[in-house]
Amino acid sequence: MSLLQAPPTSRPRSLARIALGAILVFAGVSHLTFAREEFEAQVPSWFPGPKDPVVVVSGIVEISLGAALVGFARGRVGVGLVVAAFFVAIFPGNIAQYVEHRDAFGLDTDQKRFVRLFFQPVLVVWALWSTGAWRDRPRR
Repeated sequence: MSLLQAPPTSRPRSLARIALGAILVFAGVSHLTFAREEFEAQVPSWFPGPKDPVVVVSGIVEISLGAALVGFARGRVGVGLVVAAFFVAIFPGNIAQYVEHRDAFGLDTDQKRFVRLFFQPVLVVWALWSTGAWRDRPRR
């Protein structure tokens, strides 16, 4: 079995995959519009270059990944693995927001920013479970 030929998933998994895709599209659009400054607060201070292009590119990536989750049911395993990797890749931004005491998205205390860190693994699991990536990934 390849990443493009996974068997169908259950209705709950499919609904969870579509919901995650919709959330990613919404988040991506917000990167490009009304929440741009909020997302800039998550770009670590040590990241080279200006923050705005990082926010724009990550928004475009989120829109693309969200659309792929919704639209590519047959390739969902590969998309799920990429989405999970994306959530891992952006986690340093969440850590930086906590460590650098940056307010954004109503996270105006260290306690709120710390609690938020525990939701990133939930997103990783959501991506892997909803796409069946754990179950249906090709095995060597």
